[in-house]
Amino acid sequence: MNDNKNSDRLKGLTLLSANERRYPQKPEDARLETFENLYPENDYIITFDCPEYTSLCPVTGQPDFGHIIIRYIADKRCIESKSLKLYLFSFRNTPTFHEESVNRILKDIVEACNPRKAEVVGLFRPRGGIAINVKATFGGKIDE
Repeated sequence: MNDNKNSDRLKGLTLLSANERRYPQKPEDARLETFENLYPENDYIITFDCPEYTSLCPVTGQPDFGHIIIRYIADKRCIESKSLKLYLFSFRNTPTFHEESVNRILKDIVEACNPRKAEVVGLFRPRGGIAINVKATFGGKIDE
């Protein structure tokens, strides 16, 4: 690939090359960046495994800890991983129920890259003796 085409493809990625230290305080402040999928004719599954997710209980304000797994089949755009890391970090001080955060993440992924299919799974650590697992999908089940 020539350098011109490659730089055109990557010009929207502002966070990857930056030494970004300004963490967004809430999901609304975060930006999911994308890049061109060079193989849109193929159905392939992209998986992000994020075992250090945190948010706040909207009732008690106590921290909630979880493991977020994002899987999607890209169409024309792919999610850039550093922007995803910063986006997920933005939930750290956000009061939200587990069900809300998983569905919010799915909605924002779909808005950012318009995948063929996507799913977000949240595996949340027990609190009060109960663990909560949530799965939200877009476009149907992703088979492996």
